[in-house]
Amino acid sequence: MDIIQAVRTYVSIVDTGSLVAAADKLDTSTAAVSRQLAALEHHLGVRVLNRTTRRLSMTETGKDLYNRAQQILADVAELEASIGQSALNPAGTLKISAPLSLGIAKFSLWLPGFLMRYPDLRLDIDLNDRLIDLAGEGIDVAIRIARQPAATNVIASRIASVQMITCAAPGYLDRRGRPKVPEDLDGHDTLAYSYLSSGDTWAFTSKTGDTATVRIHPRVHATNGDVLSALALAGFGIIAQPAFIVEKDIAAGRLEPLLDGWTMEGFNLYAVYLSRTFLSAKVRLFIDHLREVVAGKSV
Repeated sequence: MDIIQAVRTYVSIVDTGSLVAAADKLDTSTAAVSRQLAALEHHLGVRVLNRTTRRLSMTETGKDLYNRAQQILADVAELEASIGQSALNPAGTLKISAPLSLGIAKFSLWLPGFLMRYPDLRLDIDLNDRLIDLAGEGIDVAIRIARQPAATNVIASRIASVQMITCAAPGYLDRRGRPKVPEDLDGHDTLAYSYLSSGDTWAFTSKTGDTATVRIHPRVHATNGDVLSALALAGFGIIAQPAFIVEKDIAAGRLEPLLDGWTMEGFNLYAVYLSRTFLSAKVRLFIDHLREVVAGKSV
């Protein structure tokens, strides 16, 4: 059995909704499509489609196969296209996942040049702060902010450092006082990012090399940094957020940086992709482009 052809047939059945329509799409007979489907299920040892006289529906295993099959077929098509000069001119769709606030703040600056350079490439961008399953959701490359990537089944390529800034609204600080050293954060209202890899622990280093770790007890947890920034602007507490979220409000005086002489332990910006022997041209070129536009600067 040609497993690639069987998978391609299965995807066509799901996309078109019937064996007859899939046969038309593939320019073959309905009987041949039915044989391919039966051979695929026999090879896998599981049923992937529930069949009735009225409709077809995917089993849970079938749904997982469909998601993975789309990525496999895209990789096969790109492998074929990447031979020779076409590797420099990728086509098809690049599926990207990135944190919401980062995407809003930076993608409008980072992506135009990439799109102009590769006009045959389409982008499918999912802005979401949750930790996604690359294989299960068919994501080619995820942009993540972390000290170290937690997953062991992926390749993480570092793009840049991410500067963290501890700050609050002047009105809040006028009421509650201005922390001078990390230990002064105890007793203050804090607003914390739910997905921070260090949890509710903020670590700092002084200009003289001293270190301090503070366990905070947030009044608010949120899965998005812009929400926390808005609450800080409204005077509800202290935040520690990436520079790309708070730098404009700091420049305008709406937020005030704290702990002069102390720097919060930073994070890194990573491009994360599935571990494969063959790295697709579109992912490689996208990572190269990010490194080029960031040019070694902090984000």
